[in-house]
Amino acid sequence: MSKSRDQNLPDLDYIRELAKVFKRYELDEIEIESGDQRVLLRRGDLAPGTVPMVAATPVVTGAPAAAPAPAAAVASQPAASVPPPPSTPEPEPELEAEGAFITSPFVGTFYRAPRPDAPSFVDIGDRVEAGTTVCVVEAMKLFNEIEAEEACIIEEVLVGNAQAVEFGTKLFRVRKP
Repeated sequence: MSKSRDQNLPDLDYIRELAKVFKRYELDEIEIESGDQRVLLRRGDLAPGTVPMVAATPVVTGAPAAAPAPAAAVASQPAASVPPPPSTPEPEPELEAEGAFITSPFVGTFYRAPRPDAPSFVDIGDRVEAGTTVCVVEAMKLFNEIEAEEACIIEEVLVGNAQAVEFGTKLFRVRKP
């Protein structure tokens, strides 16, 4: 005898695993779509000492979407009935800056200095040699030194200190000496 499950309801074991990831990485929001299922976990403003509650809420097709609850919420509905996210104006494409770039090889957090009380690895106008550390990118509690691949002059710092960066994010605009 097999256990029957309503196909419109999310797999609760899967949601529990997502909730663990959500909590472990201190995420504000996570959304997963698979086939006709959509799972959304969103953290609301919680008073100190309260425990976030995760609830499975089937959404009726065609019904207006409710405002997110102040606690974490999960929604499951057919993908075809998911309303589009509120439109935000597309940023106008920037003109590609000329020159060469030092880019991030990791997703993580960009830091210009090895410690908050230390001077920056490099500043605008600095001439660096190949192999010189120009910044660090922290990924999963590991601080990875990013080095110049060739001799160059730092022309512009493109990322703010302690800013999140993606793979391939341009960190510095440089030129050959």
